Amino acid sequence: MHVIGTAGHVDHGKSALVEAITGIHPDRLKEEREREMTIDLGFAWLTLPGGEEIGIVDVAGHRDFMENMLAGVGGIDAVILVVAADEGIMPQTREHLAILDLLNVPSGLVALTKIDLVSDVEWLDLVEEDVRKTLLGTALEDAKIYRVSSKTKAGIPELIDGIEPCLRNSHRHIDIGKPRLPIDRVFTMPGFGTVVTGTLNNGSFAVGDEIEILPSGIKGRIRGLQTHRKKVDMAYPGSRTAINMSGVNIHEVSRSQVVVKPSTYQPSWLLDVCYEHLPDASQALKHDQQVKLFVGASETLARIRLLGKEKLSQGEDGWLQLETKLPVVASRGDRYILRRPSPGETIGGGFVVDANPKTKYKRFSAHVFERLNALAQGTPEKIILQTVLETGVLSIQELIEYSRLAEPLILNTLTQLIADKILLRIEHGETTPAMDFSDDELITTPAYWEQWCNQILDEISGYHQQYPLRPGIPREELRSHIKLLPRFFNLLVAALLNDGKITETGKYLKLPDFSVRFSAEQQAIIDSLLSKIRSNPYLTPSVKDCQSEIGEALYEALIVQEVLIQVSPEVVFLRDSYLNMVEEVKQMIASQGKVTAAEVRDHFNTSRKYALALLEYMDAKGITIRSGDERRLK
Repeated sequence: MHVIGTAGHVDHGKSALVEAITGIHPDRLKEEREREMTIDLGFAWLTLPGGEEIGIVDVAGHRDFMENMLAGVGGIDAVILVVAADEGIMPQTREHLAILDLLNVPSGLVALTKIDLVSDVEWLDLVEEDVRKTLLGTALEDAKIYRVSSKTKAGIPELIDGIEPCLRNSHRHIDIGKPRLPIDRVFTMPGFGTVVTGTLNNGSFAVGDEIEILPSGIKGRIRGLQTHRKKVDMAYPGSRTAINMSGVNIHEVSRSQVVVKPSTYQPSWLLDVCYEHLPDASQALKHDQQVKLFVGASETLARIRLLGKEKLSQGEDGWLQLETKLPVVASRGDRYILRRPSPGETIGGGFVVDANPKTKYKRFSAHVFERLNALAQGTPEKIILQTVLETGVLSIQELIEYSRLAEPLILNTLTQLIADKILLRIEHGETTPAMDFSDDELITTPAYWEQWCNQILDEISGYHQQYPLRPGIPREELRSHIKLLPRFFNLLVAALLNDGKITETGKYLKLPDFSVRFSAEQQAIIDSLLSKIRSNPYLTPSVKDCQSEIGEALYEALIVQEVLIQVSPEVVFLRDSYLNMVEEVKQMIASQGKVTAAEVRDHFNTSRKYALALLEYMDAKGITIRSGDERRLK
């Protein structure tokens, strides 16, 4: 699941655009409606033409509400930069662009809004040219520009179509078994209690999970989960998620806190970070300067410890140790933003290298810089783990090619990662401790393996609910639907079969406790049809008549259960009758050496159509072989 965000200057039509795209107005506060200005974060959702449901975060554009904007863009996969056609590029447009670059938002598109207010096409061309120049050197340099009107809906369908290809360049949401939900909204619902929302990352939450609110350390349990106002049993990385918590009072929770599983993260007052000072910042960055830090959905004051220098000039980068006023929950690789408190100004940002450093550093120590450079570049463990996380599952040979590390180093590192249960080696659907790796065997993470096992179970369960008269889902239909490579899919299914979580009958997969059950009414009409067939077993009602009498779903159930055997598009027999006919035909051939359709017709006192249908079915099954008008045993 993906989340996209809006960005752009105040009153350029971000909220109106979201409503035009989704049909949902994201402004939820009375003050926002009255002022026609987004103050806090707004949320909406949309199903794309390809079927994926995505979340949309509408952020504030006004400088006074920049902090709320930063709380929203931390977890987005792509952005819609909104520029009003009647005004063009404005100050907050440029500031939002800088923030998107610092947060490493991978892709986006541009909506040139309010085109209904501009009648001069040449003016639109000039505005679009100015937008394109402004985007040069930014993450949106190659972004497609759409001319739209939220009022007339002009260009809206084309914009929606453009979102899907834009998301193909977004970061892959990985599950490392350490879910983290930075809280961006807190509220109560009558009869339910405390609810928090945010964009989930690094892992999955399930109903019933024990949780911890950091940095306060308050414990609770997940009472319910929702994604886009739909109840779910499990929420996955990348999804906009609402958590209804039991055991947690609303007064104990606030935005900027983080929901995690107990003992998976540790709050910190120190962060080691790689920093880039913006070229258009009004002043140089100085040691011991006070700034506002934004990471995830959190905001706190922090003191700069500038390492190796006394100041950073505009456009320079360097190493910082941030000493925060309030504890923050972060992870290595998290992007962050720094702003000057007063007057408010975005001055730079970067990524976290160490979220829990043990101590304050000597500012000019060569040893410190060696350590930070090594952390930023990545250890073999980090490179291998990131490669597996981004791919999901891959072979040893692919891992060697993608990671660009030496094979002996990869195998030695893999051995340790597997021993520590950070990575999972798959062999015939099971893990094996032996370390004699072969090039084509598969590696994944425990969380990714578990995620797909659960997905298969959910798909089979959903199929049972949708088709209660079918014995299960055909194996290949399941694989095609969830779009997994055959080898990985087969290993997953083999493991689930081995664990007894699913069963297989013929081509069908089902849950162990599932069976087709007919209602009393259904059984009555089935019994009526079977009685009619038994009364003249070799001149049965046609397939069409059977379907008309009991319905296509019940008829299909009887075929799958082999109560009925359909031998042609028109002819069907009871199973017992069919087996009896096959045996008698075989006996006729054994005694005569051959048999004709006319002889079969006369033997069973049926019609030529039924006799031919039976013999052709026996040919197809490899029981008989045709020679002219005669059949012999194959």
